[in-house]
Amino acid sequence: MNIDVFIKLVKTFKENGFRLYMIGGTTRDYLLGLDVFDFDFVTDATPDDIRNFIPDADFTFAKYGAVKVKVDGVKVDVTTLRVEENYEDFRHPGAIKFVKTIEEDYVRRDFTVNAIYIDEDFNIIDPSNGLEDLKNKVIRFIGDPEKRIKEDPLRILRAKRFSNKLGFEIEENSKKAMENLGYLLDKLNPDKIKEEERKSKLN
Repeated sequence: MNIDVFIKLVKTFKENGFRLYMIGGTTRDYLLGLDVFDFDFVTDATPDDIRNFIPDADFTFAKYGAVKVKVDGVKVDVTTLRVEENYEDFRHPGAIKFVKTIEEDYVRRDFTVNAIYIDEDFNIIDPSNGLEDLKNKVIRFIGDPEKRIKEDPLRILRAKRFSNKLGFEIEENSKKAMENLGYLLDKLNPDKIKEEERKSKLN
């Protein structure tokens, strides 16, 4: 991973009174010593805050808290810490609220190994015990696996993709929930299914 991307962006956010954390597959692959191609960071700054000090960022999806930033030509996804509610279409939350703490943010995420935060000093913040699952090579949904899948059934395919890519085992309760709720994949946009299948082939 090009650590400079994170360090430079951390500096920009810190100078403006905000914090930035590494998260998701970026943290997971970084800790595993793998090459990182997708840069996912989270912050306590809202899109409106970011607009004040990175005005040339891409704010297309700002209402969801998602901003795309370029650092030395590298595209970076920066998302505001948030909570999500009312998943009405098995994919997108009906309501989003920006928050300030990791403790509120992490519960909306999919798997424990994707909910490990790294701060500006490279301290690890691990609210769902993802480090242990990373060490033991386990894919485990955060909290109730059935609830996580009902929020977004595409997570079934994501679990399989990460399991194949990383050589990790899917935890037993997670596996049962995937089997029980597999029918929910029929409710998704077929293009989303195809996109996930395309990503699986790239692994």
